[in-house]
Amino acid sequence: MNLHRLARPQKGVQKGWRRRDRPIAGRPLDRNYRPSMATNLTLDMMASPLPLRQVGDLARRAESAGFGAMWFTEGARTASLSCAASALATERLGLGTAIAVAFPRSPMVTAQMAWELAEATGGRYVVGLGTQVKAHVERRYSSPYAPPGPRLREYVRAVKAIFRAFRGEEKLTFEGEHYSFNLLPRMWSPGPIDVADPPVYISAVLPWMSRMAGAECDGIHIHPMHSPGWLADVQLPEVATGAASAGRSMKDVTVVCPVIIAVGDTDEEIAAARDANRATIAFYGSTPNYAPVLEHHGFDGLQGELNACQRSGDMATMISLVDDDVLDHYTVSATWSDLGGVLADRYRGMAPHTRVMTYTALDHWRSNPDLLDRWSDVARHLADAD
Repeated sequence: MNLHRLARPQKGVQKGWRRRDRPIAGRPLDRNYRPSMATNLTLDMMASPLPLRQVGDLARRAESAGFGAMWFTEGARTASLSCAASALATERLGLGTAIAVAFPRSPMVTAQMAWELAEATGGRYVVGLGTQVKAHVERRYSSPYAPPGPRLREYVRAVKAIFRAFRGEEKLTFEGEHYSFNLLPRMWSPGPIDVADPPVYISAVLPWMSRMAGAECDGIHIHPMHSPGWLADVQLPEVATGAASAGRSMKDVTVVCPVIIAVGDTDEEIAAARDANRATIAFYGSTPNYAPVLEHHGFDGLQGELNACQRSGDMATMISLVDDDVLDHYTVSATWSDLGGVLADRYRGMAPHTRVMTYTALDHWRSNPDLLDRWSDVARHLADAD
């Protein structure tokens, strides 16, 4: 199947950005990083928090379909409560936040919720944290934001120190520039639990945060708008550099890759999904932080053009700027029968522990809950990939 022929061409658009000639694989930026061919691939599902009475059905169906884990984003509803509702409805499904907004909550509150969820799930819960953008943190949550990188690093360290105090391994004494904890009477501590401390992941795009994830965290949530070239050439070498600085390796860091997917049984179904995905890439690509991801493949100036269209409200032109070349770098298109193999080829060898997370399955569940069953073969093919 020629996927470049599936999408409807956009005509009459004058592009102000310049496409440099650079292959999808990109150019190596760090000779010390070598992807491991022995990769453990797992298929996960991304979900938005739902009314709590609905979450259980979604979680049961996701578990039945063979997903390894379900990750809840945080927006209008809280991610942690959806994880709690899912825990009561499942036995094997991994659960986590991808991500929960860190700064509006004290690290103590985050640690307490994670501790209880780890206990309730028998060790199936993962804390996923992120910074969100400045405007939301300061104006929607009325919380301090800057400096986001060092603040989040200290946040992660504080959460892990609180875990050790809960377990009784050490007295709670954490003193940082942004957070300070030195009081935990026995009656206010949940005490030890029979499972390991909840892993802590963070979301990252740019170098500083990627290195921090490698040095401090159990995993990293890659941004949905990425390419294999960006991961192998730029971001994962930064993660590896951070891990090495702390005496760790990539084996200590799970890499979670959300994937924007167009899947169907016919060319028409896939083409319709690709057209919808153009809007997603246009939205993400308009954000200045993601300009390097575009520029790595030679799409110079595209971020600025997308941002200008967004500011002027010209959504039609904004979407049309995401042509097939752009789309095929940052999304996946395949038939149902081919999807597992396509994902395996795309992410095999990226990191020793790689989780591939689909955006698409939640839309399938919303349109027809039985469609989740179609992911069973995809999950199996991905897990069986060498």
